[in-house]
Amino acid sequence: MLAQRYYWDANYDSLALVLPQQRTDTARLRTVLHLLDLHPTNPQALPLLDQLLALNRRLQTVDAAPYRRLRAGLLLRQRGTADAAALDTMKAAVADFDRVGRPIPWLLMDLVVFYNRLNQMAARKQYYEEKLAYYQLRRATENIAACYVSQAAYYRRMGDYNRAINQSLRAVDTAEQFSRTVYINELLVTGAVYADWGNIGKAVQYLDQARALPEFRRVQGTNRVFTFLALSDLYQQQQQYPAALRSADSALVARFNDGYERRMNEACALVRKAAVLLQMQAPAKALPLLRRAQQLDDSLVLPMSAKPGEFELDATWAQYYEARQDYARAEQHWLLAYQKATVAHLDKLRPKYLKQLAAFYDARGKPALAQRYAKAYMAHTDTFNTAQRTFHVAQYESERIEQSHMAQINDLREAQAVQAVRLRLGRRLLLGAVLAVMLISGLGVFIYRQLQVNRRTLVQLRQTQGQLVQAEKMAFLGELTAGIAHELQNPLNFMKNFAEVSTDLVDDMHGNERTLGKGADGLEAEILAGLKQNLQQISQHGQRASSIIKDMLAHSRAGTGRRQPTDLNALADESLMLAYEGLQAQDKDFCATLNKEFDSRLGTISVVTQDLGRVLLNLCTNALYAVRQRQLEAALVAAGVPGPDYQPTVTVSTRRPRGKSVEIRIRDNGTGIPEQVQARIFQPFFTTKPEGEGTGLGLSLSYDIVTKGHGGTLTVASREGEGTEFLIILPA
Repeated sequence: MLAQRYYWDANYDSLALVLPQQRTDTARLRTVLHLLDLHPTNPQALPLLDQLLALNRRLQTVDAAPYRRLRAGLLLRQRGTADAAALDTMKAAVADFDRVGRPIPWLLMDLVVFYNRLNQMAARKQYYEEKLAYYQLRRATENIAACYVSQAAYYRRMGDYNRAINQSLRAVDTAEQFSRTVYINELLVTGAVYADWGNIGKAVQYLDQARALPEFRRVQGTNRVFTFLALSDLYQQQQQYPAALRSADSALVARFNDGYERRMNEACALVRKAAVLLQMQAPAKALPLLRRAQQLDDSLVLPMSAKPGEFELDATWAQYYEARQDYARAEQHWLLAYQKATVAHLDKLRPKYLKQLAAFYDARGKPALAQRYAKAYMAHTDTFNTAQRTFHVAQYESERIEQSHMAQINDLREAQAVQAVRLRLGRRLLLGAVLAVMLISGLGVFIYRQLQVNRRTLVQLRQTQGQLVQAEKMAFLGELTAGIAHELQNPLNFMKNFAEVSTDLVDDMHGNERTLGKGADGLEAEILAGLKQNLQQISQHGQRASSIIKDMLAHSRAGTGRRQPTDLNALADESLMLAYEGLQAQDKDFCATLNKEFDSRLGTISVVTQDLGRVLLNLCTNALYAVRQRQLEAALVAAGVPGPDYQPTVTVSTRRPRGKSVEIRIRDNGTGIPEQVQARIFQPFFTTKPEGEGTGLGLSLSYDIVTKGHGGTLTVASREGEGTEFLIILPA
């Protein structure tokens, strides 16, 4: 394994210097093969292939067919007019290498350039999916890692950061077996993608992890430029401008052997530094950098997506002209940037440019164009998020954490098995001690105490195991829920803002009509009134969605507080009065009988006070809602007809029956719950309340707090038309 790792991490320049010194054809051929494995498509590859084919004609030690196809593909690419033919020839070369069973990770990664030049994104995705399945069946580790690297780059280009990080981390885990170079590169890519995704903490974690490795000092060329450009972008987001400029300067001084790569990376670094200077309100310093980058782009015709990162020259020009208040040129460059991103299928940049265009036209007083691009941005974002089901922590990262904790759980299980063996031995020793109790009573006492210690240790191990699994699930659920809430909040804010702006426009229209003395005809006034009512409904439902998000966040945080001794009688009393006062605030005519049957022997119980208070408040609110509904129904049925008076009653009682548990009952004489509904009331988002009055998360959250957070039970007993009783049992 070490020899294999050293093989893929060998220094290309050192091998190139060694090649002329090789005295035998066999040693020379082996060195040429090594050089081609490390850089199969760079400018030096063609003369190396010629040398290899000449040596092999004499030695006949390797299958020359794959190398002949590789040479033909490189020649086609060199002509620049047969990109499709070059791609097909390179794919045939890959198939030939697969046939002879030779690993070709760098050739697979370089093949991405051919697909990008043809702008065949769908074909590229399909090709690497098929190759990955092929290599996984054959356990070709190096090629599997290369496929993961290529897929991560594709998903990052498409803006699918979740799957990009998944594949990049899979590449990290696979490359660790054979190449520190690929391992470090993909750690850097993971950090950069997390920075693009907005998760700064994760971005810093992976970038620092890569930079802390001793091998990072040997990283040069494009990979080093990529690292410092990602750091510069990260520092700019954190408004650490001096650090952002230093990182951009570090990218500018990276060493290159190939002239094209040097100029391409220089252009990307110049644009990055100019972007930092523009954000620092220094357009005069940014201008020469942009001019030099434009010269490089004009001479090289650089792609918008290159190995060092995205080449956002037009977007940076647009920012420069905005800073100079030359809005005509700024508009031209914003539109050009969006057009290039669309043609290149760079879905990572398209929503960013749509958002910038909407803001640009809004600032220029062009609401029609601003609304057009804002709608396009929302449509693109909604469609993509629906397809991606985005979370702010990549799914594979959670799998890695779960694997780590499963290893800990296995260790606990082994310790549990050891303790079980010790218990069995202890019991046998205890039996022997009983037979000779009069002679070795002291030994018997010692063994008995040790047995008790072992039993307590076993119980603690089981509790720790359960808490570890539950904590991990709750933590992962919290991250997922926070990600969902974050993604929902943006379109909700957009919707509420547009609703409020539109309502103001309608009010302004009415005001202008009154000022000018012109009244709209009846139909126009009716349409405007309906439009205003609809906008108010949009705003109300936006507020309701925001409350759902808050409930989801509360759901994810349930059970994370610290327990403390609590007077449950006082907590239940307070919750009942809060619920009653809240309902009276909505309906001042509502009145109910509140019965409190508290056990004075209850004492204090160790619970998470805030969480349990939320449970009791929710159950009391539901009980009061049920009796109020029954009161309203009885009033409707008995309208004008004398009948028995209905008195709404809610009873809260506490009891400590056996000292080892505590019971809390909330009973009402309300409408009751149908039998077919009772089985679903603890499911998330299930509610029987009318639309707009409930989210369906209250009982689900209460159930999780009682059962998972406190190790208790929450049950319901109800008869339709007679009432409902909820029973909470907590361990004392």
